[in-house]
Amino acid sequence: MSFLCVIPARGGSKRIPRKNIREFGGKPMIAWAIEAAQRSECFDLIIVSTDDAEIADVSQQWGADVPFMRPAELADDFAGTTPVVSHAVQWYLDHGQELTAVCCLYATAPFVEPADIRQGYELLVRSALDRFVFAATAYASPIQRALRLDSASGEAHMWQPEQFSKRSQDLEPAYHDAGQFYWGRSQAWLQSRNLFEGGKPLLLPRWRVQDIDTEDDWIQAELMQQALLRDACNHSNNPQN
Repeated sequence: MSFLCVIPARGGSKRIPRKNIREFGGKPMIAWAIEAAQRSECFDLIIVSTDDAEIADVSQQWGADVPFMRPAELADDFAGTTPVVSHAVQWYLDHGQELTAVCCLYATAPFVEPADIRQGYELLVRSALDRFVFAATAYASPIQRALRLDSASGEAHMWQPEQFSKRSQDLEPAYHDAGQFYWGRSQAWLQSRNLFEGGKPLLLPRWRVQDIDTEDDWIQAELMQQALLRDACNHSNNPQN
């Protein structure tokens, strides 16, 4: 039985072209995920699911395997995470490899920590879940006070105007997917279950979460990394702190 890490990385990203192998912090973006998976020491197999020869080559240079090229029908703009991971799981089952648990780790998650990956697996085991464990974080502001803009007039309107008079501390906290990793048993992936419904979130601090889908996201992630590097440098120079 084996533990599998699947890193999805298609070649046709539109909003940030070639984002999976674009340089981030001195190395290809995907290298951060590969190295985090390696350092977690959770996995017997670390693979990249891609349709792109250059991404495959870069992934192999950084120590991941690319045992197959992803079929075109799973590499367009509408391909979801679950079918991509399910395809990888089925490929291994078809090749006689029994899988104990499978982790989907996003290629654009440079702040993922090996310890969080391990903790996610431990949560899956302790809970005896037949669903998923995933990284999540709290919304910075109460979602009950979210605004929408009228496309014609440009005016703002509250989604829930009845919440206007409530104190923010009295509103129920809400959480969102951190866009880092998802642990599940092989059958949960094959059955295409909802990643979130009934699953267990591993809550992360907001300052370690940055989804990277646009150029603005990329810039913010670079600023976050620079701040983290400065903080690490300050601590190494002042160990008493």
